[in-house]
Amino acid sequence: MSETDDQFAGVSSRSDKHNPRVDEELEHEIQGMLKAGHATRSEEFREVEPVAEGEPDTATSPNSTLIGGVPVGMTEDAVVARAELARWLVRADFPADGPGLVEAALDHRAPDAVVAELQRLPDGETYERIGDVARALGYPTET
Repeated sequence: MSETDDQFAGVSSRSDKHNPRVDEELEHEIQGMLKAGHATRSEEFREVEPVAEGEPDTATSPNSTLIGGVPVGMTEDAVVARAELARWLVRADFPADGPGLVEAALDHRAPDAVVAELQRLPDGETYERIGDVARALGYPTET
């Protein structure tokens, strides 16, 4: 096999997620937007809504910092930690005590770091929501 432009000969440059017909339809849908530099939908309800005035700016890169998205009284690390806890605990898991939340996290196949964090919860307390868990773990919360 020979290599050209970082691709092996015979490998399609198209996506293999869809079939070729669907790929062409998706490509056709965005051609107007790519050429015009703005949305070209005729039905307004299909347009993506812009960010409202006064809303915090958010970064679109997962590796970037939280720009304007940190509530007063919280740190960026606390926001990320709380979001990670909330990602693995759902509303149905509450109210629960520490061991119950550890069990729920294990049931949801949470990473070891999340389970270890939940194992630090004090014994004998019942938690009603993720904010209670964050406070019990010593994370600052919004004021």
